[in-house]
Amino acid sequence: MKHCSAVYSEMYGKENIHMKTAVIYWSGTGNTEKMAESVCAGMKEAGADIIAACDAIAFGCPAMGAEVLKESEFEPAFSSFESLLAGKKTGLFGSYGWGDGAWMRDWQDRVISDGAELIADGVICMNEPDDAALAECRDLGAKLAA
Repeated sequence: MKHCSAVYSEMYGKENIHMKTAVIYWSGTGNTEKMAESVCAGMKEAGADIIAACDAIAFGCPAMGAEVLKESEFEPAFSSFESLLAGKKTGLFGSYGWGDGAWMRDWQDRVISDGAELIADGVICMNEPDDAALAECRDLGAKLAA
């Protein structure tokens, strides 16, 4: 199963400030897709609706190869967004099957150097997300929507 999806939403955040959000992810096995669904659930629980422009963005990609973003599908798409990240609230999430999460630390450093406002440490889980990881994803979604 392969998915490369974007979910956009529009909502009113803290103090009725209009917020536009997005969750953009790639999933090869469905694990990162499950995490994306929980991030979206957190956004929706905070009042999000569907729309196309963004003030806050969640990116999700599992670790691939030597703990890197998926080179053929996700990396080119993410690279195309990097010049647009300055000042945007950003959250990261993904699953891994080996290693220690180096891909997430590298990715966090990258979005910070792009000028993004990283709202929390990236949410990671080994293999399929458990209830705790999904709750962290919902929390990430709620923070992005705040």
